[in-house]
Amino acid sequence: MSSITLTNVWKSYGEVHVVQDFSCQFHDQEFVTLLGPSGCGKTTLLRLIAGFEKPSSGMIAIGKRTVSGPEDFLAPEERGIGMVFQSYAVWPHMNVADNVGYPLKIRHVPARERKERVQEILAAMGLAGLGKRMPHELSGGQQQRVSLGRALASSPQVLLLDEPLSNLDAKLRESMRFEIKEMQKRFGITVVYVTHDQTEAMAMSDRVIVLKDGCIQQVDSPSRLYLEPANAFVADFVGKVTFLPAWAEKGQIAFSEGHNLAYTGTKQGRVRVAIRPENIRLRTDGGILPGILAHTQYLGDVNDCRVAVKDATGNDIQVRVLLPGKTFGHFHQGASVWLDFEDFLVFDANESTDLGKA
Repeated sequence: MSSITLTNVWKSYGEVHVVQDFSCQFHDQEFVTLLGPSGCGKTTLLRLIAGFEKPSSGMIAIGKRTVSGPEDFLAPEERGIGMVFQSYAVWPHMNVADNVGYPLKIRHVPARERKERVQEILAAMGLAGLGKRMPHELSGGQQQRVSLGRALASSPQVLLLDEPLSNLDAKLRESMRFEIKEMQKRFGITVVYVTHDQTEAMAMSDRVIVLKDGCIQQVDSPSRLYLEPANAFVADFVGKVTFLPAWAEKGQIAFSEGHNLAYTGTKQGRVRVAIRPENIRLRTDGGILPGILAHTQYLGDVNDCRVAVKDATGNDIQVRVLLPGKTFGHFHQGASVWLDFEDFLVFDANESTDLGKA
């Protein structure tokens, strides 16, 4: 059983609260991602779980065993965890096999058993036949696999990953996302993953925890985070979105005089309407809002557009619209266009985004 339970965990440095009253359980064999901007407390949480930091208050348990609490504190090596850092952190003076087998060596695992385990891990990591190579002879992706293999060699209960793909190029990051997820399924372990990249979080996670200023904003599946964000901060951080100020009243949202949108929600008065670019259609024969096509960019599969519109206060706002790449050239810069909205989210104009614990 390798669940992780955090109960009312705080971490403070003087008067600065890096983690605030964090309570959540990560289930056995679950892939959970801590997602948020720099400085939100996600790496600190990972270090608290690992035992590199002590919580200021609260309790952390792995399985049924308390590893951090008022009267308990287990050292990292006693927690049954593996950890992979942003840097590859492979020892340059050791070959691949020795790097992977090092955790077993310091545990005095017999040489024959250690060799068998290393070969098993290398095969699982797609590194079979590379055991005698030195780290400088490997690609970045291969070095990161060595780091993963070393973390898995001692059969940890929990694997902690701190932005492990940030040093890789875009295509390699994409392939490694699939490899890490497949590895987690193969070994049947609980994974806690830290990133500020929402694409990584969406692609790999069973659940995502969105953090801001040390507070949980939302804990949910990737699809619910995207489609039903708890607040404007989550909507903005998870995916692309444009916010338009408006007024909600009597079953309608008014963007400006004569430009209204049917609305069946409960919010009234000043609101912010959040619209994702893939939920907007560009037209020339009328729609919800008129605008001017300010910019269009061909990205192959996508036609990335910016449309200048007037908001309810008369200010200019650029709305991002994503169209299929084949539409590039159908609309020209400076053209008068209309925006139609297929879906949208509505938030109070003055809502707080700090919602505390889950």
